[in-house]
Amino acid sequence: MRVKVCGLHPIRDVQLCIDLGINFLGFVFYEKSPRNLNLEDVKKLKNYDKKDSFFTAVTVDPTNDFIKSVVLKNFDYIQLHGSETIERVREIKSMGLKIIKAIKINKESDINHYKKYKQADIILFDTPGMEKSIEFPENLISKLPKGEKYAVAGSISQNNIENIAKLGVTFCDLSSSLEFDTQIGYKDHQKIKRFIKKVNEIKN
Repeated sequence: MRVKVCGLHPIRDVQLCIDLGINFLGFVFYEKSPRNLNLEDVKKLKNYDKKDSFFTAVTVDPTNDFIKSVVLKNFDYIQLHGSETIERVREIKSMGLKIIKAIKINKESDINHYKKYKQADIILFDTPGMEKSIEFPENLISKLPKGEKYAVAGSISQNNIENIAKLGVTFCDLSSSLEFDTQIGYKDHQKIKRFIKKVNEIKN
């Protein structure tokens, strides 16, 4: 099971996630989000030995200027949550970035949209709630393509990850379920540790 934790803070959370062996560390660049990053904090990412973790910039319709000035200098992947066309994804890929393309799933017919984005390195199947974290329906999870290229997001937690793994998911993306109940945007390190412990138990 590969894991991506999204909405991290460059100072508070990164070393813990690296030490736990989390595969993808996601950092949000979206002004409407309580997890939106200050660009000054991004500079702190240079201080870390990433080991086997990948830093990911989570964006919504990013401009070329932002990609060139921020993403290319600090991140391994860019996650695209906007209305990017196939041509736009190809253009961003040509800049030298690996791409995670998010596909919003409302109904079964939405799943096949991923086939348009062959340039993407990873496809993330997400619920339309985005940061409001709507649970991904089990009947749709079972219909998703399987394999390391495909990730699932949507109310995944320590409580349901075992069942989700049984449905064939091998790559999951979490954010709000790993935060303090009273502080949106602040990761609870104990929740992160417990989740990874559960994932490791499933592996074994």
